[in-house]
Amino acid sequence: MKRTILSLFLIFCISNSYCQTYKLAKKINITGNEGWDYLTVDDVNQHLFVSHGNVVNVVDLKSNKTIATIPDTKGVHGIAIANDLSKAFITDGKDNAVTIVNLKTFELIEKVAIEGQKPDAVLYDQFSQKVFTYNANTNDATVMDAITNKVVKTIPLGGKPEFSVTNTKGLIYVNIEDKNEIKTIDAAKLEVIATWSIAPGDEPSGLAIDLESNRLFSVCGNKLMIVVDASSGKVIKTLPIGDGCDGVAFDAKKKLVFSSNGEGTITVVKEQNANKFSVLETVKTQKGARTIAVNKTSGDLYLTTADFGEKPKPTTENPNPRASIVPDSSVVLVVASNSKK
Repeated sequence: MKRTILSLFLIFCISNSYCQTYKLAKKINITGNEGWDYLTVDDVNQHLFVSHGNVVNVVDLKSNKTIATIPDTKGVHGIAIANDLSKAFITDGKDNAVTIVNLKTFELIEKVAIEGQKPDAVLYDQFSQKVFTYNANTNDATVMDAITNKVVKTIPLGGKPEFSVTNTKGLIYVNIEDKNEIKTIDAAKLEVIATWSIAPGDEPSGLAIDLESNRLFSVCGNKLMIVVDASSGKVIKTLPIGDGCDGVAFDAKKKLVFSSNGEGTITVVKEQNANKFSVLETVKTQKGARTIAVNKTSGDLYLTTADFGEKPKPTTENPNPRASIVPDSSVVLVVASNSKK
């Protein structure tokens, strides 16, 4: 019986040209007791930037030690890395501002106030050398010149923007959470040139892209990943994911898509070709780990979370209370593969 099971397992692996298991490899302690949002890898310098309340923690991925704390980023959400300019652009949601720091010294270059309200996700597009902040309360994108740090335009989006990606050739894609859409922005004209429905996806948040197959991966609040043709907007595939997802990452070397689910799991999807996708496995992480970043060099995955206390009872003033964070429990989860393929 054991021999039969092993044979079937080997056949499955060979037929899929893939046999791999991801698992939680380690936890990196992070100082601070506030909430978190996005985290971003600086692949060139092998540093991890972690949004954390009113600061950004910078972790050296070689030593797994915090090497810097960037202060005064009130209500921080996103971090965009511009290696060609040696800058990081950080959205300060409560200050309606963008903090710009030196990538190597982490010293403040400038803090730029913007008209957009509650900047959340942020994207650096090297093709145009522009920075796009996506503003939740004004339903628009603020565009900054990444060289001069000056605001050059505001692009109305007609809905609440979430995460964004670039095709590196002049097109920017952004999820519109409350409209169940993806909008395409021309990085030269700085205007929306296409709007696509991603039904049956509902409340899209995280977004990733495969530049080779020209496929977008949008993860949604109704536990679906929607695969979209980035040229036509056609929905190619709908895949099940876990609950509470807010992020997605793509490993171009392994052709894998990772949905980070706040319930405490990662859904791993294999791209076999531009039109064929399948769920490979569900990896256990930790409750609250809803955003994700991938290290392009090592293939490791990073997620932020903490331990939680009891959830308060709903009140009229606060009908949807959040559970408190247990002091000194904030961590970065490192999820790694046991395969080199």
